[in-house]
Amino acid sequence: MLLLLACPFAGLFIMTDWRKFALSSADGRSVAISLAYGLAALAVIAVLGTPLAYWLATGKGRMRDGAQVFLLLPLLTPPLALGILLAAFYGPIGPVGILLERFGGIITNNPPALLIAGIYAGLPTYVVAARGAFAEIPAELAESALTLGVSRRQIFRHITLPMARDGLGAALALAWVRGVGELGIVLIFAYFPQGMPVRLWVDLEDGGLSATFPLLWLFLLAALPLPLWLLRRGSKR
Repeated sequence: MLLLLACPFAGLFIMTDWRKFALSSADGRSVAISLAYGLAALAVIAVLGTPLAYWLATGKGRMRDGAQVFLLLPLLTPPLALGILLAAFYGPIGPVGILLERFGGIITNNPPALLIAGIYAGLPTYVVAARGAFAEIPAELAESALTLGVSRRQIFRHITLPMARDGLGAALALAWVRGVGELGIVLIFAYFPQGMPVRLWVDLEDGGLSATFPLLWLFLLAALPLPLWLLRRGSKR
């Protein structure tokens, strides 16, 4: 089974023509675009998603149960369908798009659209994984700290975050892979500027499989090392 899973990666190494290994200028731009907007989306995901994940892990009541439904909606929606939903809401015919158009703005097939696509792709994945990391921390620790006069903010900063560090790191890694590798949403909503997934699609259409190999190598190098390192680090701990 392990050999079966490894075969496609070994095949890529064997089939790559290393003597003619070169990136086009468009491929190079797609790498820079994916890294820049992927990191920007990841920062937004961490800032917005961490408090939400903590509340979902520790809160109670119907509001929390309802929030989990809204969290699962974009996670379970097929990417192409989610791209259409985003284009319909933020695009020229949508309520947000119509409002922005009055002020000369637009959110479709441009940098803001690419950033939004990365957030929608990665945020639900991050929150679900981060919620699991927070849920594993014994509630008795916070209760004991409260009896000693420690504020909830101090508990979160000095106890909860350090204990959930590995799980949050893994959650960020999953969100990174999900966001930087998203194709379905960006094909509909943020085709331009072309990041690596869209550029791979264009290379495939124009030159066939072999034309994608140089960029594919960089794509894998950008997406895989971080989660692989975090998983290895977590297993050792």
